[in-house]
Formats: sequence, structure tokens, C-alpha cells
Amino acid sequence: MRIWVRALFFAIAFIIVSGLIYARVFGPTDEFAQREEFIVQPEETVTEVAAALKAQGFVRSQIAFRLALIGNVSTRGIKPGGYEISHSMDTWTIAQTLTQPPYLTFVTFPQGARKEQMADILADALFWTDEQKHEWLTVDTAATGTLSEGVYYPDTYLIASDQPPAQVAARLRGRFTDVFAPYVQEAKDKDLDWSEVLTLASIVERESAKNDRALVAGILWNRLDDGMKLQADATLQYVTGHTGNWWPVAHSEDKYIDSPFNTYKYAGLPPHPIANPSPESVEAVLNPDKTNCIFYLHDEDHVIHCSVTYAGQQKNVQKYLK
Repeated sequence: MRIWVRALFFAIAFIIVSGLIYARVFGPTDEFAQREEFIVQPEETVTEVAAALKAQGFVRSQIAFRLALIGNVSTRGIKPGGYEISHSMDTWTIAQTLTQPPYLTFVTFPQGARKEQMADILADALFWTDEQKHEWLTVDTAATGTLSEGVYYPDTYLIASDQPPAQVAARLRGRFTDVFAPYVQEAKDKDLDWSEVLTLASIVERESAKNDRALVAGILWNRLDDGMKLQADATLQYVTGHTGNWWPVAHSEDKYIDSPFNTYKYAGLPPHPIANPSPESVEAVLNPDKTNCIFYLHDEDHVIHCSVTYAGQQKNVQKYLK
């Protein structure tokens, strides 16, 4: 009888000690805490995530968290984004939460993207339906006293998966307004129409090799001042762009397309921007290089070559593109 009692005592003691060890290693750090936002940055490693969780008091042990990840049979890796976790969660629950799709997703829009590209990126990242995507293109980003293109600032955003498309559009426009406010004032001080500055900047964004924006802007300003057609291939790409390839290579026959955005057919600027430009391209348009060049091309290494005459342009074509 004593042997049975002693065995039972040791079994109970083992269970209690095991529970205490589990609580000390894997248990929650605060059983009554509210949920908080935890951000996993792009390129952040599991080691860095574990260290951040420990530093912020979400887990008691980095090693325990990594073991919990291994033990999580549904693990698909930790994706960058925002998660809702709590100090009341045990380590296993936190590991499981961080291997589910985040409720806040990092969405990056490249400079020079058109809004259809942005719609593709958003739909893919936020799992939008075709209806939501269509609404974003035809309603949320339609002109309402402002430009319908070129006013959605290209940047990286953390966006909630359930945020309505209209709010996403408003957020991008708001960021645009904040960033470009000084340039709007500069354009006003120089007696330049802001919409025209933005439209030309969108062309510079697509036409330049990025390190020659100011020179490209100077050449395009020369063409406008001389009453010439801009003849920018980027505007042809805007006309012919389609799902799967929004910036196709321009062909000779494209120059005859009847579109107000065809700057080979019509002089002056197109009706509105063709893309969302970077601040650097707007800066280039407001402060272009002073040049006599009217023509330019980029060679295979994206180095620009400009000329004052069409004959000089032809020579450059033979030298750098043949």
C-alpha cells in the first residue's frame, strides 16, 4: 500500500513540476493582456523575430518559440506583415498565429507604375475579388476634381486585408499630397501648371534611365517650347499596355494609333499623367538641365546620348543602336 501511495505521490509531483516548467517556458507572460500589433519586417529572419518577441515580452524563451515553430505542423513560414498577438497567448499559440496569413500586408508599388498595375498588385496581395478591383479602377480612382492618374504615391504600405478599396485609394492620394506639397508650391512660384508638371514628370519617369532625369526633362521642355511633338515611346506604351504587360515595347506602327496620348501623332502633353512619378522626376521637371539637345536615345547600357539636330540623332542611332 505504501509503495502505491509513494508512486502516486511522485506521479502527481511530476505532473505539477512539468506544468510549472511548461508555464515558465511556454506559458503566457500575462494572462489578462489585450491583443497588440506585432510587425514582421520584410527580410526579417526567424532568429530576429524570436528576439523581437522576447524583447517585447511576448515569449519567455527564444528557444521555446523556435521549438514551437517546429512543432507547428501547419507552419508555412513567417510572412512579413502585421499580426495581432497578446501577452496572454502561450508560445505555441503565438507560433501558430505567426504562421497564418498576416492581417496587415506589406504592399510595394514601384515608381512609374500606372494605376492598373497598382490594381494588379493590390488584388494579388489583398486577395481582392474582380468586383473590388473593378471598383478601385472605375470608381475609387476616377477623377473627382483631381487627376485620376499620377496621384497615387509609389511606396511601401502596410494595408489591412479587409480595408475597403476606396480607403486604399484615399490613403495613397493622401501620401501623395503630403510628399508633393513642396513641389506644388514650387510649381506655383515658377508659374507652372501643376497638372502639366506632373504629366511631364510621369513621362520623364518612364523615359529616363533614372540618373539622367534632369537631362531628359530639359530635352522634353525644349520640344514643348519649340512646339514640337514630344514623340515619347512611353506614351505609346501607355496606349498599348494591357493586362499582363502594361508597358510593352513600342513598335513603329503604334505611332499611327489615334489616341490623345499618342505624342507621335499629337503635339503637346497628353491629357493626364501616364504613371505615378517619383519625387526625383518631379524635381527634374521643375529644375531641368539646360541643354540645346532636342533628340536623345539610350544605348544598350542605358547611357543617354543626345543631339541638337535630327542628323546627329541618326548618327547616334547608327553608332549605338545598330
